[in-house]
Amino acid sequence: MGEAEDGVKPKRVVFVTVGTTCFDALVKVVDSQKVKDELLRRGYTHLLIQMGRGSYLPEKSIGDDGSLAVDYFTFSSSIAEHLRSASLVISHAGSGSIFETLRLGKPLIVVVNEDLMDNHQSELAEELAERKHLYCARPQTLHQTIASMDLESLLPYSPGDATPVAKLINRFLGFPED
Repeated sequence: MGEAEDGVKPKRVVFVTVGTTCFDALVKVVDSQKVKDELLRRGYTHLLIQMGRGSYLPEKSIGDDGSLAVDYFTFSSSIAEHLRSASLVISHAGSGSIFETLRLGKPLIVVVNEDLMDNHQSELAEELAERKHLYCARPQTLHQTIASMDLESLLPYSPGDATPVAKLINRFLGFPED
């Protein structure tokens, strides 16, 4: 987290994605001073928020005063480049966002949207967190998760075998286990 040889701090981007949904609770919490200060303390320099259909507008900042640079957008035809350039991803619990991030080997915090009914996404996020592939948080616990996370302890996700995921989905749907 030190400075590069030219004295410039390396760019470390936190990319936040809510997909196509409205998840203002996540956008608000990553825009809170408490979370931004913790990200800055952890050595991150930029916060880029994909805010989907939400109505809450984060506070933009260029970060020239030593604070976190903050920018946002609503939608993009592809978030792949944002994921590739991120040092940390904070995502809603959509399976597409989760698996795309894990496939790229990026550290990931999944924030569960507790306002969704019958939230099977939380089961997926919690299972993958239990297997140490990602961290799982709620909007109100995100700050503590960032403060205590040890990214070195995360295990790579091997997408080759979909059996564990299929078993999880089957269990959720009530199918008998083999």
